[in-house]
Amino acid sequence: MRFVTTVIVAMLASIAIAAQQAPHPSTLDERGAHVMGFDQQKTTHHFHLYPDGGAIDVSANDPDDQADIKAARAHLPHIAKMFGEGDFSAPVLVHATNVPGTADLARLKDRLSYRYEETPRGGRVNILTADPDALAALHTFLRFQIADHKTGDSPDVRPR
Repeated sequence: MRFVTTVIVAMLASIAIAAQQAPHPSTLDERGAHVMGFDQQKTTHHFHLYPDGGAIDVSANDPDDQADIKAARAHLPHIAKMFGEGDFSAPVLVHATNVPGTADLARLKDRLSYRYEETPRGGRVNILTADPDALAALHTFLRFQIADHKTGDSPDVRPR
């Protein structure tokens, strides 16, 4: 019986050690690649704030990187559709937190329009609204994206 107890204790100790050595939670880039389907290091995000809305732009760094260009072009129309339906689960998964502005964007979904546009190296989601509350929520959301993705984009509202 003492042998069995020793074996069980050794197994439990091994499990505890393995759990401590498990990889840390994934990084923003790893979560982003999983959710978005393209390499975050081989693409560039830009977030723009406009007087009547904003834009989410993703482009491949290499103009010959067809895999990431196609993946961005597949992801962004899906995001435009999800956001238009008030579903902001993707940013929550990518950022592993409740993303500022998303609750209001979901609540005010009928006051915003999301339009996908293909670009030479990827795509863009143009977001428009005439509603001041929806605009404030959108700008809050985009400023968070700028900061968390460290894009270097201006957090200021600029003309289109």
